[in-house]
Amino acid sequence: MPQAKIGVIGGTGLYQIEGMTELKEIHLETPFGVPSDSIITGKLDGVGIAFLPRHGRGHRILPGDIPARANIYALKSIGVDHIIAVNSCGSFKEDLKPGDLLIPDQVIDNTKDRISTFFGDGVVAHISQAEPFCPELSQVLYQCTQEAGGRVRLKGTYITIEGPAFSSQAESRLYKSWGLDVVGMTITPEAKLAREAEICYSSICCVTDYDCWKEECVTADAIVSYMKQNVAMARKIIKLAVHRVPGKGTCACHMALKDAIVTAPAVMTLEQKRKFNLLIGKYLEKK
Repeated sequence: MPQAKIGVIGGTGLYQIEGMTELKEIHLETPFGVPSDSIITGKLDGVGIAFLPRHGRGHRILPGDIPARANIYALKSIGVDHIIAVNSCGSFKEDLKPGDLLIPDQVIDNTKDRISTFFGDGVVAHISQAEPFCPELSQVLYQCTQEAGGRVRLKGTYITIEGPAFSSQAESRLYKSWGLDVVGMTITPEAKLAREAEICYSSICCVTDYDCWKEECVTADAIVSYMKQNVAMARKIIKLAVHRVPGKGTCACHMALKDAIVTAPAVMTLEQKRKFNLLIGKYLEKK
């Protein structure tokens, strides 16, 4: 099976990456179901990457129905240790305008119906989410965005709402009063699962609107219009970033499960060990 160290998860408007060569399409099944779509592996300027459209090609999957566990597990299974995510969002800041980009450093999960962990089924782990995004990868994306000519801000808080409806004005004003920066529907549980899989994860958040705190209705048409502009910039950023992604082991992301597993290996069944081997196998071998 083709291997890739860098994974790109495309959001609204980003369903492929031009310039990839040596393309191979991989259809995978995981212990957590089937990913959003087949994974496209190949080379981008000589660097091995894997691309997965979050909503499926043709945008078929609602935010709350995205098989995030299968997506992250599938990328992990082909060797991905860094994920660059592209997410659309609405802004709560007057000076964070549609067309601008944010590289967030914090997230609030306000979803209601999503499974946000690989664990359970008799195996318990509690990871730290103090830093939900990889600081090293985020710095790379910020620098590459500046070089690509994008209007970008480093650090900010993204709140994930359940969707698929956009916020009410009351909700939007509440989130703004909390001092948050942007709102969207897709970073969690994706970021949490990437941390459980010990994959560095960072997002290019593409601002498409001001949500509705300014008493302006958010429409899908308006979002798609700005996403076309933002996606073109995201492609430039990714092309620059793939050559600068730091090596595995240079940050804490790759050891996120080191002290997180609380279930004793002695009480795990063979079936449980097989199911979770890709995630925790290296720690079971040491006990």
